[in-house]
Parts: sequence; structure tokens; C-alpha cells
Amino acid sequence: MAAKRAVEKAKSPRVFGQARKPAEMLRAGLYARVSTTDQQTVPLQIRALREYIVRRGWTIALQVKEVGSGASQRQLREKLLEAARRREIDVVLVWRLDRWGRSVADLLATLQELEHLGVGFVSLTEALDLTTPAGRAMAALLAVFAEFEREILRERVRAGLAHARRNGKKLGRPATAARHASEIRKLHRAGVSKSEIARRLEIGRTSVRRILG
Repeated sequence: MAAKRAVEKAKSPRVFGQARKPAEMLRAGLYARVSTTDQQTVPLQIRALREYIVRRGWTIALQVKEVGSGASQRQLREKLLEAARRREIDVVLVWRLDRWGRSVADLLATLQELEHLGVGFVSLTEALDLTTPAGRAMAALLAVFAEFEREILRERVRAGLAHARRNGKKLGRPATAARHASEIRKLHRAGVSKSEIARRLEIGRTSVRRILG
């Protein structure tokens, strides 16, 4: 009798006390990124991502492989974000969080955007799955760390400005975005997205939104 209950428990659709939802055929976007000196790990990442897709019963809608050095280089990542904005994928799958985000703040910003779009996010190495309640709780912790990181940066900026003033340096920066105002409006009228405009002109998306109103 005890053995029978054990078998029934193993077959139970409940996980951690919650009923398991029926498996969904989600469309996944795969993102693999390596540095220019570590390109041999791309096949390993892709293989692991594809095996996970098979286990979950999902389909691959888009696969992006990016090679680059430096925290600021995530240009091909925008392809996945654009696909998410067009509702062409249901979940983003990455090998590790540092492959996706440039910083904690950047990571949180992209995760929040994906959540707003109703697109899930899974990182294999950290076992982070934002399609689950536990994963969403982890995202909340990331928000705390992101705010901590921003506060540290603000303190550094304030200290740097104070040091510059003491040395008589002129503060401020040229209005680079304003110089592109006409081109920004022209591209926008042509149907180019705000994020793509920012990428082409190498300015911030916030500046593009401010100019377009």
C-alpha cells in the first residue's frame, strides 16, 4: 500500500505543493554570447540550450550567437528584444546571466521589459526561470541589487563632480542628441523603431524618446 502511494506521489502533477500547469508549446529565443578569446564555448552553450528546449517541449523560433568583448557590446541581443516586442517569441533562454546583461541595472531593465511584454526568461546556469513564482521572487532580489549598484554609481558621480569643481573644471556635456533631432524625426517618420534609431545614431533611447515627445 505504501509503495502504491509512493508511485502515485511520483506521478502527481503537483510541484512544491502547487499544481503543475499543462506543458505549453512555447516559442523560444536562444541567446549565446562569448568573448573574442573564448569562441570555442559557443557550441557548448547552444547544445545545452537546445537540450533544455527539448526537455521542456518548446520550439526554437530564433537563435542568436554573439561574439564580442567589453560590457557595452550586446548589439545582436537587440534582435531578441525586437522579436519579443513583435510577440514572435514567448520566452528568452540564455546560458548564464552575465552573457545577457551588461550590469545588474541593465539586466533588471531588460527583465522588466520582457515581463511587461509577457515574455518569459530562463538562465540555465543560475536555474533562474521567470516563468515560475520562485523565479519572479529572484527577480525581485535582483531589483534590490540593481538599486544598490545605482546608488554606488551616484555616489561616485557626485564625488567626481565635486573633485572637478574644486579643480576649476567646466562641467556638463554637449547636447549630442539635439544635434541629431532632425535625423531622428526623419527616421521615425520612415517607420524605424526608437531603439533602432538610438542604435544607428549611437545615442540613448531616452534621448530619442525625449526628442520625439
